[in-house]
Parts: sequence; structure tokens; C-alpha cells
Amino acid sequence: MKIAPLVAAFSRRPERFESLLIHTGQHYDEKLSQVFFDELGIPRPDINLNVGSGSHAQQTAAVMTAFEKVLVEQQIDLVLVVGDVNSTIACALVASKLGVPVAHVEAGLRSYDRRMPEEINRVLTDQISDLLFTTEEAAADNLRREGVDISKVHFVGNVMIDTLLAHRDRARHTHVHTTLGLEPGRYGLLTLHRPSNVDDADAFERLMASIDLVAADVPIVFPVHPRTRPVVARSATANTMVAGGRLRLIDPLGYLDFIGLMERARVVLTDSGGVQEETTILGVPCLTLRENTERPVTMTHGTNQLVGTDPAMIGAAWARVKAPSAAPPVPPLWDGQAAERIAVVLERYLSDESRFRK
Repeated sequence: MKIAPLVAAFSRRPERFESLLIHTGQHYDEKLSQVFFDELGIPRPDINLNVGSGSHAQQTAAVMTAFEKVLVEQQIDLVLVVGDVNSTIACALVASKLGVPVAHVEAGLRSYDRRMPEEINRVLTDQISDLLFTTEEAAADNLRREGVDISKVHFVGNVMIDTLLAHRDRARHTHVHTTLGLEPGRYGLLTLHRPSNVDDADAFERLMASIDLVAADVPIVFPVHPRTRPVVARSATANTMVAGGRLRLIDPLGYLDFIGLMERARVVLTDSGGVQEETTILGVPCLTLRENTERPVTMTHGTNQLVGTDPAMIGAAWARVKAPSAAPPVPPLWDGQAAERIAVVLERYLSDESRFRK
């Protein structure tokens, strides 16, 4: 979702950019990867590293080893990485050590929770990046506190929202809710994949009991991430909710179906950063099932409430959702033009020949 608008922006400047699209294969499940290429019109990757799964160390090392061969063989002027996954830090490290400039899209986001692998990836990637593209104004403050040269930082908006706005009309023409027998505004949507929520069976059980407070009012639809399915199958509470019609388990969805289902939901419960952003633009109430968020603008300018896993907080937040409220303001620069702004900065950066003189 983050790459699609960037590829499109670069393709509109063929005389300025020759881009090479590399898929590390970190997200290798067809429902979680290939369908997004197909639906969002992303061209077939020029190179697929096919690293697959493994521990954090195994996956990061596999990406680094494979990506290093690419950079050694190709004449690359700049490596652009997005987000906060293992591929992000792995490719940034390889490029930096080979003297290739790095640009990081979604720089400066901070949860200040080092227990999250993504937070470590964010912090380290930002420290070795030459260009840092931020999605919200608070990100620059985070980077400044960490000693990053502020001249490298560019507030451009959110490429995730570029994709959402570009495909929103198509998503509205999907009918997965009808297929599932759901009425718009009369169901909740749940996504879970964070290790803190799904790797510990007892923690998951307590979380599902809290979610059941919402499910007592509206049925919850749960597209189950592959890594979450075993813990769901073992959960007594989840199975009881399913048997009672309060929880509906479905397979992962493609991008358009998921956005269509999300826009029609009464509430979204999630531990995903991207979903916090998407619900903000869609105007759908979001309850974030975490103790922190690296995207505070979704709370100050969006529909997001940070509720953790405490039943009292979830119940109180759900009560606020049910009360009428005014539409929140849209975060600055979340206007569908972030990729264009990035392309302009990259064009200027790459045209400065002095940067590449040995």
C-alpha cells in the first residue's frame, strides 16, 4: 500500500527516474502480498529475494545477504525503504554500509516502546537515512530529539492515505459485507497480529473477553492473520463468541474488500498502525488495542482512541463511540499527494551531482 503511489509517481517522470522495484518476500502469503500487487496496479517486481519467514534475526540476515548482492551488481544511486518491518532496516543497513544514500518513508514515528521490534527498526533506520519523509508534524520533533539533522527531514504527508484515496471509490463498489450477510453500520471489524496480543494464550483470552463487551452490541468480524489462527482456535472465549454469533472468523481479505468492509463498520478494533490511519480518513471510530501508538495524530485529528486491553477502558471507549460526535479534522497533508512531494524531493536530491562525486 505504501509502495503503490511511489511507483506511480516515479513512472510519471520517466526522464528523471529509473526505478528498480525489489520485493524481499518478507510477506510471502498470497493473500497478504500478491493480491495487493494485483489490486493496486503495482508492476511485477524487478527482483524478488524470496526470503520467506523465520525469526527476526534469520529474516533480517536473509534480506541483508540477498540485497547486498543486488546492490553490488546494480548501479544504484539511492535506496528508498518504507515503514518499519525487518526488510526496512535490513535494506537500509546494507545500503548505508555500501555508501548508497537511504531515503526512509514514514520516518520519525515513535511509540517509545522498545519491546516492539518495529520501534527498534524505526529508530535505527532513521539514524542511517539521508532523507527522512514524515507523515505527521510530531515526527520531526522526535527526530530532532534523537539528534537527526533536521535539514534531512521533509514533511510530505502519508503515502498510505494516497493509496486509500486513490482506491476508495473502487472499495465502495465491493460487496463483501453483503456476501457475509452484514448490514452497514451494524458490525465491528477486528484485526490483531501484534505479538503482545496474540502470542500469549492468557493475554489473548483476556483480550477477547474485553472485546466481547463490544460484541454484545454488534457482531465482530475478524479476518484472521495466519500467525493468529492457532491461538484463536485454542481460545475458549473466542470459540464461545463464535458459537453465540458474536464473532465471525473469516480469511484475510484483499485491500479493496478490506477497505470496503472497514468503511461500512460501526467500529474498528485493531492493533495495527496502518488501520489507525485509514479509519481516521474514513471517519470510522477506531479502538486501538495497545498501550501506546506511534501515530498520535490519529488521536488528535482522527477517530482513534487508545484503549489497551483493559475491559473498563474498552467499555468506556465503546460508550463514547455510541454517542453522537462531530467529524474530526483531517491531519495536515493527508491529501493524496504525499508520493508526489517525495518524488519532487528525490528529483532535487538526485540532480545534485556533488552528492555523488567521489
